[in-house]
Amino acid sequence: MAKTYSRSEIERVIEAPSAIAAMERAFLAYSRGEAIIPPVGHMEFAEPPGDCHIKYGYIQGDGTFTVKIATGFWRNPERGLASSNGVVLVFSSHSGGLLAILQDEGYLTDIRTAAAGAVAAKYLAPSRVHSIGIVGAGTQARLQLAMLREVTDCRRVLLWARSADRARAFRVEGFEIRIVPTIAELAAQSQLIVTTTPSREWLLGADHVQPGTHITAVGADGGGKQELDPRLFARADVCVVDSFAQCSEYGDSALALRERMIPPERLVELGRVVENPKLGRRREQDITIADLTGVAVQDIMIASLALATLERISEAG
Repeated sequence: MAKTYSRSEIERVIEAPSAIAAMERAFLAYSRGEAIIPPVGHMEFAEPPGDCHIKYGYIQGDGTFTVKIATGFWRNPERGLASSNGVVLVFSSHSGGLLAILQDEGYLTDIRTAAAGAVAAKYLAPSRVHSIGIVGAGTQARLQLAMLREVTDCRRVLLWARSADRARAFRVEGFEIRIVPTIAELAAQSQLIVTTTPSREWLLGADHVQPGTHITAVGADGGGKQELDPRLFARADVCVVDSFAQCSEYGDSALALRERMIPPERLVELGRVVENPKLGRRREQDITIADLTGVAVQDIMIASLALATLERISEAG
């Protein structure tokens, strides 16, 4: 019988450095063609607004394959509920049998997304970051900032969010956070910007961003979502994506491609940058973008990390 693990059990075993290292391996495997990743299943809901992603796949030669179902319903916090939820199923690739149910309630999706943001910043952010700009004040915004603790010494944060109440309640241990009234002010003072919203129109404009800035955009993970002005890609010196295939179909890069702000060959996968950092930032004054739409290989790697650690603890106990 498949073993079921709860969110609280999973949370106890996932550590930030291990999650970031797992995401580096995930992007490498994906860009090297070692991961078999079918097209994403996607459902959208209008009222209340929300979506459901089904992502699945396996690493060639591995003994397991993974199916992840994740939901996001943006008004849930108004009802005292988490905005994200989900479950990860791990099967044997030898028999097809269900091996484990990771009842993570969306935690693994949240943490792997934040760890991916840290990987992007590790390879693309300028060496001197005086201020981090965070756009959005939800769960992902907090996790992105917490993960950045592992890859930058900067602890000064400028925060912009649509909800004044959520902005005032925003806290991440170890960071000095100041709320700003506009994204333009945030961008004028930040060398590392992370956008984490489900916006349907761009928030960060091409004219907002200063030379020497890195932007990681994680919110536009499905059709119709947009956080970055497409013209920003034309200004950028380096445009990185987690998946060329996915980012050609949706997300901020897809919009830039459709509006012919950049040709497809301008996009480089993050796995290629991890493998060869020379493909990333070349000069301090470069503007760099990482458009992260979320790839199933990330779910495979974070689930493998969680399950291996849980099983090791179980055997030792």
